[in-house]
Amino acid sequence: MLRFEVVTDIGKKRTVNEDSAAVFSIQDGPTLAVVADGMGGHRGGDYASSTAVKILGEEFLKVEDSASMDEEDWKDWLLETILHVNRTLYEIAENDTEYKGMGTTLDAVLIYGNNGLVTHVGDSRVYMIKRNEIIQITKDHSFVNILLDSGEITEEEAATHPQRNWIMRAIGSEKSIMPDFYQIQMDAQSYLLICTDGLSNKVDNERIRDIVTSDGNLHDKAVKLVELANELGGEDNISVILASLPSAEVADNDW
Repeated sequence: MLRFEVVTDIGKKRTVNEDSAAVFSIQDGPTLAVVADGMGGHRGGDYASSTAVKILGEEFLKVEDSASMDEEDWKDWLLETILHVNRTLYEIAENDTEYKGMGTTLDAVLIYGNNGLVTHVGDSRVYMIKRNEIIQITKDHSFVNILLDSGEITEEEAATHPQRNWIMRAIGSEKSIMPDFYQIQMDAQSYLLICTDGLSNKVDNERIRDIVTSDGNLHDKAVKLVELANELGGEDNISVILASLPSAEVADNDW
């Protein structure tokens, strides 16, 4: 059984928390962990992220006969549901000036036994963390990442680039969207971290790894990550889902 902690915090400078984070579980079936970071003004950003998480959770809990679904079935389901979320938000933004320009990042991780399926849009992140390493699974859909890929700037320049918050892909901001998909495998020595950029922009990878792999329970580690981001400035909302498996035994119903 997957253990998880969800912590979301407004940060030190914002007046509204535009992040949303939640975990949904089907009895004797998979778990879905979702993090979203909204944009488009106080009301729009909050609405976009919370609606994306809400719809994904509701649709997930409606899935019947989940035990018979394999990885491809779940990938199809995730894609279809994310396209539905995108259409819903896009149409609201088109028809209501109060929500014009809203959108949200979205990272959803479906975990079944020791296996995981990651879907990703935007610049929130998914990490796999072990005692001696931290691996960023997702690739930011950001302007700075395009410059990095082309070799125009360095990692150090990216960290302080004035356009580092420009997102090139978001749920609800365009009529159609294509999320990225990744596969992961977990064991008893690994942790899964899903977070918004309120954490990843403030706390470097090594400090994240040190906190997550330190002694202590999952809740304290998740809280410590958020507290450190606040100590380092807390300019943005901060959301964290931290998950681990209690046992290295491979479940019978793995993909």
